[in-house]
Amino acid sequence: MKSDTSAAWSKMQQHRLTAARVPGTISRRRLLVAAGAMTGSAIWNGRPAFALQATPVASPVSTSRDWRGERWVGTWAAAMHAPSEGFGEEFPSQFFEFDKQTVRQIVRTSIGGDRVRVRLANTFGDVPLVIGAARLALRDSGERIDPTSDRVLTFSGRPSITIPPGALAVSDPVALTVPALGELAVSTYFPEPTTSTTVHAFAFQTNYFSPAGDFTAEAAMPVETTAQSWVFLTGIDVTVTEPTGVVVAFGDSITDGAFSTPDTNQRWPDLLAERLVADADQLAMAVLNAGIGGNRVLNNPSEGFEFTGPNALARFERDVLAQPGVTHLIVFEGINDIGMPALSGDPAEFVSADELIAGLRQITERAHEHGIAAFGATITPFTGAMYFTDEGEAIRQAVNEWIRTGGAFDAVLDFDEVVRDPQQPTRLLPAFDSGDHLHPNDAGFSAMAESIDLALLRT
Repeated sequence: MKSDTSAAWSKMQQHRLTAARVPGTISRRRLLVAAGAMTGSAIWNGRPAFALQATPVASPVSTSRDWRGERWVGTWAAAMHAPSEGFGEEFPSQFFEFDKQTVRQIVRTSIGGDRVRVRLANTFGDVPLVIGAARLALRDSGERIDPTSDRVLTFSGRPSITIPPGALAVSDPVALTVPALGELAVSTYFPEPTTSTTVHAFAFQTNYFSPAGDFTAEAAMPVETTAQSWVFLTGIDVTVTEPTGVVVAFGDSITDGAFSTPDTNQRWPDLLAERLVADADQLAMAVLNAGIGGNRVLNNPSEGFEFTGPNALARFERDVLAQPGVTHLIVFEGINDIGMPALSGDPAEFVSADELIAGLRQITERAHEHGIAAFGATITPFTGAMYFTDEGEAIRQAVNEWIRTGGAFDAVLDFDEVVRDPQQPTRLLPAFDSGDHLHPNDAGFSAMAESIDLALLRT
């Protein structure tokens, strides 16, 4: 097994070293990038696209605004990381080059509200990020928006902003009634040459890149190409008047929704949000997805694998504590700490069960000191996966035993029990296996979401 995994690692490294960066060209992956690039057009259904241009609604900063009476909570979030070159079509590059272009990105809310603000991040940038214009609207379909819902976004009263390296910008609030589980479109215009230094690689959501021009106000934006990554967009917040909780799902690719059906919101946190909205007995509860594919509790990514993000302990403050209104946390991490050393062949990356447990305990301690209830999810089976070893399985079993019985978490979500094959409990149930023996499919994600006792989120 060790020779096989080492060979796989070498092959991935070779892909990385030979991959060519071609500005404006986006590789395709069966689940990550749309089936073909669409060529933008100024005509929509026989009419000029500008005929559908929305009438913008400005949002000046009110001098009489009483922020003390506002309560903001996150309704959608994405954990950001640096981009990587990728490995051909299987893992496409997240380096996008924009120059006088518009990007329209699609997200789905978890709860609704009647005032909204947007968070843009230059977290991993080493130069200022210039946003020339930005707008928010309800999505119609595809790249199209509902023109009556179009809102101009301002930042400290200005229609544009320059975000310093490493910084975050929050837009001024706009009045817009957004429904729970509703789709929003955030359009940003980049007036200067801009590299996508801060991204969420695997969005499993089609986003739209225009040809040259500021098309933020267009109801039907011309599209030059598409990608299934989010760039610079890290959060959407709404105001609430009733008691409202926020649960952050903190994890790796299984939380991120790897191998779920694109453009259908089948990640288990999405399905949990649907259950919460449908439950008449449930207080309002937002669900924020802070999963990053390939993420680890303790180790940072190797060179070329930046898409796996900083280790969970390092990103905890930004991706959990900084979320507005967070009340609950679901911790579902660890499988990559266990498996990646077998893939890389680097003994320095080995993590023992005790070390992984100590890292998970740190997360619960930091949550508790901020009054956040922390739930632990057991690590799901991975026999047959690319980086499976017997030694890794022993570590998984030891960590799961601690999660179940160690008393560090306020409750346990036994995802391992939910998705494993009763006849072969170290394997995923075939009906829940996406095919790589590591990631659940849509049915598996649904079973995970259905297994969560909603009463836990009422306290």
